Amino acid sequence: LGRLDTLIYLLVYPQRPLLTTRTIELVGYDKLGAGQNATVAVMSYSGYDIEDAIVMNKSSLDRGFGRCIVMKKLSAIYQKYENGTEDRIIRPQREGHDADRMQILDDDGLAAPGEIIRTDDIYINKESPVITSSRSSISPKGLPNSAYKPSRQVYMGPKGETAVVDRVALFSDKSNNKCFKFMIRHTRRPEVGDKFSSRHGQKGVCGTIIQQEDFPFSERGICPDLIMNPHGFPSRMTVGKMIELLGSKAGVSSGKFHYGSAFGEQSGHADRVEVISETLVKHGFSYNGKDFIYSGITGMPLQAYIFMGPIYYQKLKHMVLDKMHARGNGPRVMITRQPTEGRSKNGGLRVGEMERDCLIAYGTSMLIYERLMISSDPFEVQVCRKCGLLGYYNYKLKTGICSKCKNGENISSMKLPYACKLLFQ
Repeated sequence: LGRLDTLIYLLVYPQRPLLTTRTIELVGYDKLGAGQNATVAVMSYSGYDIEDAIVMNKSSLDRGFGRCIVMKKLSAIYQKYENGTEDRIIRPQREGHDADRMQILDDDGLAAPGEIIRTDDIYINKESPVITSSRSSISPKGLPNSAYKPSRQVYMGPKGETAVVDRVALFSDKSNNKCFKFMIRHTRRPEVGDKFSSRHGQKGVCGTIIQQEDFPFSERGICPDLIMNPHGFPSRMTVGKMIELLGSKAGVSSGKFHYGSAFGEQSGHADRVEVISETLVKHGFSYNGKDFIYSGITGMPLQAYIFMGPIYYQKLKHMVLDKMHARGNGPRVMITRQPTEGRSKNGGLRVGEMERDCLIAYGTSMLIYERLMISSDPFEVQVCRKCGLLGYYNYKLKTGICSKCKNGENISSMKLPYACKLLFQ
């Protein structure tokens, strides 16, 4: 409980795998699983499952399949300065123009555990002294209020999520400064674009989420949790996954954990496919794990038998909410006047050399002109037609002037990317 990690992903309803191996038991992985046994139907459905994408069942998600808690750490430090002054934490304003951003603060100026924290909320109402150098001496009475400037810590998170302050810890670091750590908790349910994987490296993102009514179902009324495209098998040759499906299905019907090692061992720590098939037939299934399935949309039986059964799936930490990024106009870099780079800095999406090549191949010169200049860093320059150097615009004389020729007779104004002008200079 004392530890506050930078980032933790917790699965809300972990299960132990139905198909186990000797190694899993030795390591003790079955004591604390990291995934869930999903009933998987191997079939193509809707076109949203092309290229490894998976179709998910909305009702399964409602029941908690793949639900996870993300915990992030925010930290703040209470610094002491060389002239003996130090930061201070003050009571929040309860009315005024910043009061709505301070609603989650307690009277001690720190965010209270259990409060819902939103983007731009202040989680620690801190002030720093204006003068920190050792030259100025401070009076024994302490500093007046005017000597402090606000240095509040502001929560920057994704706009859509409503996170909760989980817990707040106070302690001191090695140079004896007070430290504050805040754990921010957020529960997420799987959405389109979240990444899942079985234990065979068959990773795929959720392509669409469909109501259970429209999902195919078997004769016994079993509805899959997710649908996987059969094209993932031939080229990847993940035979282990097919064995896992058979073994888990037999395990569910006979009530014991089957072993899924690839080769039948003499010691009996592996179940061969023939033995698994016998178990399936004994419980009224087809020997090859395929089921007779009705379409959820028409209600008619499907023309093919569908390979269906449980597979242990894990939710990976790559989620759309952390990666989604778009931008209209926003911040620019000082030197080049081009848009900033990266999602964290609210940056633009770069049209690089290769993207430019693709556009050139289509002969779309105006589009390239727009992407590489208008949307990025347009700049108007004065050019001398005689010497070819860049001049400047004189606002008093309302004319462009060349610095070398000392007159404005041969000046033309033209548009350039600012980075290009920078390169010339």
